[in-house]
Amino acid sequence: MARSTRKTSKARKKTPAKAVRLRDRPRLLWRGIVKYVFRGILVMIALAVLATVAFSAMNPPTTPYMFSEGRRVGGVNQTWVAMEEIAPVMARSAVAAEDANFCLHWGLDLTAIQAALEDGSNRGGSTISQQVVKNVYLWHGRSWFRKSLEALMTPLVEAVWSKERILEVYLNVAEFDEGVFGVEAAAVHYFGVRAADLSPTQAARLAAILPNPKNRSASQPSSFVRGRAASIRDGAATIGADGRADCFE
Repeated sequence: MARSTRKTSKARKKTPAKAVRLRDRPRLLWRGIVKYVFRGILVMIALAVLATVAFSAMNPPTTPYMFSEGRRVGGVNQTWVAMEEIAPVMARSAVAAEDANFCLHWGLDLTAIQAALEDGSNRGGSTISQQVVKNVYLWHGRSWFRKSLEALMTPLVEAVWSKERILEVYLNVAEFDEGVFGVEAAAVHYFGVRAADLSPTQAARLAAILPNPKNRSASQPSSFVRGRAASIRDGAATIGADGRADCFE
């Protein structure tokens, strides 16, 4: 019996492996590619979720754009402040200027996007939530790839972060002048006051220089900035009265 077992074992060892037929190779290669692409997508999703959860409580130490601007101009001026240390009228002014329906949408304002496309606007109907995703996680630019990532990540941020948190991050990473980031640094830079002490007119002027702060000034406003600031001040009062500021106040 022992000899028979050894012979069977040797016979098994001598059995050649089944060769892959030539016509099956493309299919196996394609399966391998799909497997690795699928794994890559899962890793990217996991990293996006992890980053979103992390910054829901932890303040971003910097952003890609802030980092690049810091290298270009030799540093940036930014002081992070909590929402409680920002004048409520500043928050309302930013929403009135950039995204009046901030409390009503889930990150993407489809009506605003459609209106922007029909009007040929360069803003593209971006919400405050989309701008936060772009500033914190992505890079500036108008490529379709970046816009696609932005559109995918924005609902995730909306699902994990509160509206108040989204607006707090926005006000702390927005650019208000060359090398000046965040509303606290901007308030000191333009008016010599803290963000908590901004008046309605000062808040409206800071909001009015967005999204083009390098060519506009809040302390020496052009006629365009003055007119836009007046409209924003009225809009801030309106959304405060009609409930469209309830989600962050």
